[in-house]
Amino acid sequence: MGEEVVEVERVTLKTIAERVGVSRMTVSNAFSRPDQLSEDLRTRILAAADELGYAGPDPAARALARGRTGVIGMVLTNSPRDAFTDDVAVGFVRAVAGSLADAGYSLVLLHGSEKNGVVPARDIAMDGAIVYSCAPSASAFAALRERRLPIVSVEGSPSPGVPDIGIDNASGAYQAAKHLVDLGHRRIAIVTDALDADNTPSSSGSLATTSTTIAGRLEGWMRALEESDIVPILVGTPALTIDDVLRERIDRMLDDPPTAVLAFSDLAALEVMERAKSRGIRVPEQLSVVGFDDNPLAARVSPALTTVRQDIDAKGDAAAQTLLALLREDEATPVQRLPTELVVRDSTARPASS
Repeated sequence: MGEEVVEVERVTLKTIAERVGVSRMTVSNAFSRPDQLSEDLRTRILAAADELGYAGPDPAARALARGRTGVIGMVLTNSPRDAFTDDVAVGFVRAVAGSLADAGYSLVLLHGSEKNGVVPARDIAMDGAIVYSCAPSASAFAALRERRLPIVSVEGSPSPGVPDIGIDNASGAYQAAKHLVDLGHRRIAIVTDALDADNTPSSSGSLATTSTTIAGRLEGWMRALEESDIVPILVGTPALTIDDVLRERIDRMLDDPPTAVLAFSDLAALEVMERAKSRGIRVPEQLSVVGFDDNPLAARVSPALTTVRQDIDAKGDAAAQTLLALLREDEATPVQRLPTELVVRDSTARPASS
């Protein structure tokens, strides 16, 4: 004989209202507008809901009623899996999530491509979005604009009506290059992404890049070097990351190494240091290296890396606070540039010939 199937009646707001002896609206207020009820009445309603096994209003229905989801999206340049290999991106996401949580919002990470017919920037319910290091031409950015959601861009290309937050890349890069010049270096290479350059001397036509972040850093590096009539060697890849193309070009650079390297990130600087070490080229005795970002790894490697520090926590908080201002329909600062700081450690020294 089979087991008897017991059908459990669905518990609704009306069920709880009948149990407590109040209106359905009063029960709804206990969950969504607790300030409208006395503490004693709300406690009685929540106790009845718990006794009946009611988990709370349907999140989708509650979001529809409030006109808000309580969720903020973040679009990353690469997939979340790739982004989390970089401590700087991880720190930024952590800072944003913390600031949003303080305001009662949750953060959801969005990939930029279509998966199984779902385009997150188009299909996922959210109140607004932070777009991290993406061009306005990116499909995810376009989808967000079409939805007319509040958007904040971080380290991306400017877009009309979208607040733009970033660091002062040009100033930080200038400090880095000036540091090498002041040490006496003249044979200097720039190692970067978003630039197709295979160990070529710099010229105005060779500085075309698809990244506004790299454009700012190139501006700062070149300004400091041009002040001393130094023409650097450019070593780059068209990709927006460290790839095999960049590694091969770094190896060619080290066949006849400069005395110093300016790298677009700490991870790229560490790549240069590792490949130099495999060639028996000593840092900083034979090759000075300067990074950018002050990744936590920078202080832990040997020799410790000279780099340009950016305040990741401040950048994450600025992004979150700007988006929250848009959600409140307050006026938001259209452009914010956060300061940087040169941190001199052990990977730079005077050139051996000086």
